[in-house]
Formats: sequence, structure tokens, C-alpha cells
Amino acid sequence: MKAAIFVGPGEVELGEVETPMAGPGELVIKVGANTVCGTDVRIIRGEKTAGIDHGVVLGHEVAGYIAEVGEGVTGYHVDDLVGLTPIISCGHCYYCNRDLEHFCVDMKIVGYAVNGGLAEYMKVPAHAVARGNVVKADKHLRPEHVALAEPLSCCLSGLRSYEVHVGDTVVILGAGPIGLIHLQLALLRGATQVIVSDISASRRAAAVEFGATLTVDPSSEGLQQVVKDATQGRGADLAVICIGRPQLFADALGVVRKRGRVNVFAGFPAGGTAAFDPNAIHYGEITVTGASNARRSDYEQAVRLIESGRIAVEKMVTNSFPLSKVLEAIDYSAGGEGIKVAVVPD
Repeated sequence: MKAAIFVGPGEVELGEVETPMAGPGELVIKVGANTVCGTDVRIIRGEKTAGIDHGVVLGHEVAGYIAEVGEGVTGYHVDDLVGLTPIISCGHCYYCNRDLEHFCVDMKIVGYAVNGGLAEYMKVPAHAVARGNVVKADKHLRPEHVALAEPLSCCLSGLRSYEVHVGDTVVILGAGPIGLIHLQLALLRGATQVIVSDISASRRAAAVEFGATLTVDPSSEGLQQVVKDATQGRGADLAVICIGRPQLFADALGVVRKRGRVNVFAGFPAGGTAAFDPNAIHYGEITVTGASNARRSDYEQAVRLIESGRIAVEKMVTNSFPLSKVLEAIDYSAGGEGIKVAVVPD
């Protein structure tokens, strides 16, 4: 079968690999769609290599249909529509025992150390099946929409740490797919103003379509002044950084009020540093949180939110490429065109 294979730093190729078969405790999924993540872009550019096995099949935002059920597996049937949370935790380390499995010290990640969804079929290891990593979804949904449960689950994990309160003013730095998800979650949690900053006119337009109160082009407008004008001079309650540009950390600190909150959601280039005034945190008593990956419970919640229609996934998947053009799909996504790109088997 065809699959997108990580050859080495900055090298990804479409090649042939053996079609998987389900052993005891395993499942084989016929891939319906794998949406392209910013991490896939960083891998193909050679910016991210740590923890990624040479020869692994890439792709971790995946959904599809059960093609084969291994011996001893219960609760799943052929043709079930399923999504897959990619963090396969050990279940017994310090973090797993404290409901923090996304920090598992012995985790395996789909698309990094376990063959992922940029292929025609993928096998789910027995341990992942037993841990509940495979989540069934309403069969009336489209696989490319269910695939978005993975980024949505990560945003839900971030939401748990930064919180949104009824009446909040929230600033979203970056109107890519992640920023648009955080925008929707903020509105669902009762934010009365959501201000979105992005240099791309098309992405600002998308933010308005998804409910943004205001949008700002930071290359030509003063974001801090716009936020002050919208909040009687005090600043936003919360800022969420959704693009991995170190300078945005200082920008986020500058737009929140005293006792405000900043969430560093985006991943940043390894070794990057941010210049900021620590007194902004000290005197402003600003709370800074991070966000990384998600738990199985976050993924389950994400699937249910998609089923409910409360997250507009149908408007987020704007482009689709066949698997035979997977490298073009990743390049297209890297160019910032559209919102979310799906790769589907030919």
C-alpha cells in the first residue's frame, strides 16, 4: 500500500509498505482521512526530528473505518467509523497515575514511533486498543471531520489550563486552524469579546466567519491599543498564543490586564528564545500556562463536540488532496492557503 514515510530530517517520500493485518488485540483501520498538522509541516521542513523514527509512516490526525478486528478485541466492529487519539500512554507511570497521561514518560506517539494515518491502512497496537485510544463516532459524520478531533482535543486540554469565564475578553494570536478552534471554544464558554490577530487578510476574514468580535492586522495596527480601546483601557482577560513565533510571548503579556492570563499553546522552534520584561508578570501578577497534547478523555469530549455540531468542522476542512499528492498537500498547508487540508486515499 502507499504511505508517506519519514526517511530522515527534512526528507519525506511517498512509498510502498506492507498492508497491515490485525494480530491478537489489534485493529486495522481503513483510513478515511488524515488532516495535515503544523507538526507535519515542521517535519517535512526538517525543523522537527526528535522522537520520530526513521521509516515511520507519518500522520496523527486520522479517522477511518474498522477494516479488521483482531482476536480478543471487543466493542468494535468492521465498518465502525472511528478516530484515534495519538498519545499511547503506558498507564502506570507517575503522570499516568495522576490523570496526566499526556506527560507519560514512556509514551508512544502515532506518526512518530507508531505508523500513522498518511497511508491507505493503519494498524492500532494492542496496547492502544486496550487503553481506549480508538473512539467510535457517529457513522453519519465524514472522516475528515472526525480527524479534527485530535487538534480539538489538544485545544480542550489547553482550555482546561487557561480557562475562559463568562464575560471574558479573549485575544487569539494567530488565525490558523488552531486559533479558529480556540476562538470557537472561547465563544462556547461565554466570552463576550474575542479579538483575533493575524497578518493574513484571508485568515482574518475566516476568523470573522467563525465569530470573532474584532480582527487586527498586527503589521499595520497596534494590537495593544486596539485591545485597550475594546476594554476601557484595562486589557484582555486572556491571550492565547497560537503561532510558534517567540516574539508573540511579549505581545501576549502586553495585551492582558493585571491578573490576566497568557497561554502558550503553540510549539516553538527548538532552542528559540523570547525577549520580554519579567516585571510584566511580576507587577501584573499575570498567570502563564502552557499546553501540550491531550488525554483520552479530551479526545472523547472532542468527538462528542463534533457530533453535536457545536464546533464548525465542516467549515474548517477547506481542501482535500489524494494520498498520491501528499507532499503537495503538506506544501499547500505550509503556504497558509485555506484552513485545514485533508489527505484521503486515492
